[in-house]
Amino acid sequence: MNDAQSRKSGWFSGIRARILLITGLSILIGFGGMTLFYFHQDDAVILAQGKRTMGLLASGASAGLQTAMLSGNAQIAHDYVDNIKRVPNILDFQILRVDGRVAFRDNQTIDAVNAFLGGEHFTRRPEAVRAPAELSGIKASPIGAPSGPIGILTGPVGIPPGLLAELARTNQATFEFSTDADSEPILTVFQPIQNREECHGCHAKDSPLRGVIKMTTSLAAMKGEIHSARAQTLGVFGLGVFFILWLVYWAIHRLVVVPVGRITRAMEEVAGGDMTHQVPVLGSEEFVRMARSFNLMSAEVEKSHKGLQNERDKLTTIILSAREGIIVTDQTGRVVLVNPAAERLLGKSAQDISEEGFVGLLDDPGYMEGLLNSHDKVMPETVVYNSRVLQVYAATIRAVDGHPVGSAALLRDVTSEKRLEERLRQLSYTDGLTGLLNRRRLDEVLADEFDRAKRYHLELAVLLFDVDHFKKFNDRHGHDQGDRVLQAIGSEMRHLFRALDFPCRFGGEEFCVIMPNTGRTGALQVAERLRERVELMKVDALTVTISIGVATLPLLDVPTPEALLKAADEALYEAKQGGRNQVCNATPRIPRAESGTGS
Repeated sequence: MNDAQSRKSGWFSGIRARILLITGLSILIGFGGMTLFYFHQDDAVILAQGKRTMGLLASGASAGLQTAMLSGNAQIAHDYVDNIKRVPNILDFQILRVDGRVAFRDNQTIDAVNAFLGGEHFTRRPEAVRAPAELSGIKASPIGAPSGPIGILTGPVGIPPGLLAELARTNQATFEFSTDADSEPILTVFQPIQNREECHGCHAKDSPLRGVIKMTTSLAAMKGEIHSARAQTLGVFGLGVFFILWLVYWAIHRLVVVPVGRITRAMEEVAGGDMTHQVPVLGSEEFVRMARSFNLMSAEVEKSHKGLQNERDKLTTIILSAREGIIVTDQTGRVVLVNPAAERLLGKSAQDISEEGFVGLLDDPGYMEGLLNSHDKVMPETVVYNSRVLQVYAATIRAVDGHPVGSAALLRDVTSEKRLEERLRQLSYTDGLTGLLNRRRLDEVLADEFDRAKRYHLELAVLLFDVDHFKKFNDRHGHDQGDRVLQAIGSEMRHLFRALDFPCRFGGEEFCVIMPNTGRTGALQVAERLRERVELMKVDALTVTISIGVATLPLLDVPTPEALLKAADEALYEAKQGGRNQVCNATPRIPRAESGTGS
């Protein structure tokens, strides 16, 4: 998505659209309700005004008619009615008697008045035309019988039911809304004509009303005015809503969107790595505080980022320059870090290590899985891999809540250390002059072999010998010559004895050989062979001889290794006493029988 599409999408889905939508809905709901209420009230006011106007017109017509009647000018009533009918929007105007017939169109009233007065006081009309007995233009159902007595009056045929009684009771105009043939609204007013006391001179006073004025007017013009007013109101409403929304949009864009956009772009710059980006401190107090807070946060983030960068550089330097191999995985087990030392120690590239996985580091997945599952093991494992002796530390790294976040392995090359340890071990067990085992090692081996021979009833031989007249070599030829004699004897011993034998330097010019699984016969044969080889060798043209004492198990039933060694020493002493340069075997001592007393 390019920048233009992004801005367009952001406009329709951003804060502007949402605020405008909420504001527009609020305006529509609020103003719409007010407008509907206004329309309703306006209709009611206009209709009330129409009713009031029609009522005043009908009331004026009634007063004018009564004035004409009282003045004795009843003849002009006909012309009066016709003139009122010419008034604009007056659809019908009639003066009705209480029996529903149209007045001033026949001689009925003239005859009744003359009869009441007892003479020909009023002249009859020459061509009287009987008017229809219904109310034209009124959509009301006629009644077929009188509606009931009102004084001596009964309801006329053609007047709506109960209307005459209601007019007599209230003496107020009554209004009726209906529609014409074209479905246009019309308003009809019924104005009662009272039978007042001044009328009793010509008319009987048996009825409270003398008649009813019926006036019908069209409300089409009023309806048009209402529609026009509504159209104007809706136009003003639409312009007001548009202006308010435009003002809200401008305010949002100016006061909210622009400052938020500056802060958003600054955040994007910081997210992109530009920690130095600052937001202009502009706008309202809220955005000023927000900008200052963001700038402060950005400065702190930059400071923390630099600190983390420095620490990361240190850690990277340590990891890359470390002589120990380091391999790290993420929580999914994927290898994410391999330093050069690990590649060198394992003889694999970082890509090969990543492809083989963490458990394939030493080509033994089961072994590595065992290391990872050994939660309580703190000591490293020592393995031989790729012609190297490696110490392996491996563990699963867990978060505070206990779930694993990764694994790590540390490989340390201890080949040189192990060689040095072996060298030290050999030095601690070896005589420095002859290269044979020293006295301390002799004691350890003799104890072990003696216990094993006793436990499993095995044979064991110990040869103990020294150099004949060794003091003469030192006295005549010096100690260096004596050392060379001892070295020559040690060399012969290393070449003569088996790998399972233990040739040792007992001390001074004395030597000892421990021969496991060797009995008396074999020990004597080897001892004799050693004596002969030493005698035949020449050390700086000097002849050397040795005397050997042999002690063997189980021939000798001795309780301790020291006792066996003492038996060999005693046999050596016998060889010395016998003339030297010979082998003597230690034999069991037979206890002497105690002499008894004679009788």
